[in-house]
Amino acid sequence: MVIAQANRLFAWGGMVVAVFAPQLAHASSVAPVIPEDLTVGGMFLQADWIVKLVIIGLALASVVTWTVFIAKLLELRKQNAQQQRTHDRVIVLRSLGEAITDSNLAFTPLVREALAELRASADALQDPEGIKERTVSRFERYEANVGRKMTRGVNILATIGATAPFVGLFGTVWGIMNSFVGIAEKQTTNLAVVAPGIAEALLATAIGLVAAIPAVVIYNHFARQIAAHRALLADTAAAVLRLVSRDLSRGEASSLAKES
Repeated sequence: MVIAQANRLFAWGGMVVAVFAPQLAHASSVAPVIPEDLTVGGMFLQADWIVKLVIIGLALASVVTWTVFIAKLLELRKQNAQQQRTHDRVIVLRSLGEAITDSNLAFTPLVREALAELRASADALQDPEGIKERTVSRFERYEANVGRKMTRGVNILATIGATAPFVGLFGTVWGIMNSFVGIAEKQTTNLAVVAPGIAEALLATAIGLVAAIPAVVIYNHFARQIAAHRALLADTAAAVLRLVSRDLSRGEASSLAKES
């Protein structure tokens, strides 16, 4: 009985092979269509138009990142060097009058703010604490203005660093959806056919990381540099305020107010 069942199975197997042999032969004779150019440029050219737009947008974001990096690096180096020179000159002075006679300090913003307050308070020199309080207020507003100028263009790096990976992921998801649609249309799961489409989709994620990682690193670097610059500016402001306080204590503020 077992032999009879085995004979029946072999018979059915032979019939199945006979029926599907032409289709199998045809499928084996048709080679899968594989993209010839699997370089980054080739995959970009073969990608879907939405994936191309995503990659182009991320590439532009990367260009913006490095442009901001170069511009802000030069700006911060120049501003830090100038502020350090001003700080080094101010801390060795004994009065605001010496700063006025110094051609390198007479037109610096902090000295000008101190002189402007002395001139505005020329009729209230009997209230030194009030003058110092108002001078501090002027310095704080100036420091805040400098901080806004320093961060101009830097915040875009934070935006790029936060959004670029997700934009790249969107391009990848879209590309993989197209790959699955292609699998359904070609009715094959041959890895040689599927892999190029998936590689093109993953290219968007790779470009997103290439745009995001430098943006985050550069943003953190500039955040530390700007904080250091503001700290140096605050030290310089404190030094100028000490000069104002000395002049008020000596009674020399009235002559400075008239001269300014």
